[in-house]
Amino acid sequence: MIPEELCRELRDVLIAAVERNLGDTILLSGGLDSSIIALLASKMGDLKAISVCLKDSPCDDLKYARIVADFLDIEHLILLFDIDELEEGIRETIRVLKTFDPMEVRNSAAIYMALRYARDIGGRLVMTGDGGDELFAGYSFLYNLSLDELDLKIRRLWRRMSFSSIKLGEALGMGVRQPYLDREVMSFAERLDSRFRVGFRDGRRYGKYILRVAFEDQLPEEIVWRVKVPIEGGCGTSNLPKIFEDDIKDFKELRERYLLEDGVRIRSQEQLFYYQIYRSLFGPPHPDGSTGKICPLCHSNVPEDATHCKVCGAYPI
Repeated sequence: MIPEELCRELRDVLIAAVERNLGDTILLSGGLDSSIIALLASKMGDLKAISVCLKDSPCDDLKYARIVADFLDIEHLILLFDIDELEEGIRETIRVLKTFDPMEVRNSAAIYMALRYARDIGGRLVMTGDGGDELFAGYSFLYNLSLDELDLKIRRLWRRMSFSSIKLGEALGMGVRQPYLDREVMSFAERLDSRFRVGFRDGRRYGKYILRVAFEDQLPEEIVWRVKVPIEGGCGTSNLPKIFEDDIKDFKELRERYLLEDGVRIRSQEQLFYYQIYRSLFGPPHPDGSTGKICPLCHSNVPEDATHCKVCGAYPI
């Protein structure tokens, strides 16, 4: 049982954080984090919500984002983009983030499309739900840990967390605001007992438990208790591996060529597509001497305590 005074404190902290980071637009997935920000921001001024989807792909986010927008009575704009438009966004995402990590590109290209659309419709400051999962244990791999393990893992996440929306927004000339990363919200999360981050409801284990309980009377039940869906799953870019698998026929030959010429191990047709863009922009990756630890798959430097290469996505290393 979460004490009501703790839920009240969290609500007050988030209200103040949204006031300090208020924008005119929100990237709305219909997930818990962005829905809470939309709820609070909608009481402070006019707000537009943007959701995006790859055409002819399953986009769970649209259903839930519509529920939230209708519930809050805010303007809801939906961008449906085709694969050609997405490929342009992918190229820009790789240029800005300097990565060919499939998961990073798949997720961040959707964010790029949303931010560009926000700019094109006149948005100036865009809010996101970045940080909610990291601060309040939204990832399923955290659910079954002991409290000590959860504390350790989540604080390790905080040290390594980064969000592409800031860099992508800067590249587009857009301001991006992240209320969950406000200093007071982070301070609250640091002080929070981890037994309030993960909890049970109807026999199911949920992350971000305190967020759900604190706002369960202010948002529709299907939003508050929605199971987390990654960005790629919600907006349809999870279809990209299949799309590139069908389109790229000379994968074996090109994979061998790049291993021989560049020393880079390509793991899929999707990654090959991204690597060819990366290579055309930056050339093959190589150690820069910044750390002593080198990714075994692409030879980029990685931080000494990292288990993931941000350039190619290799994990674990």
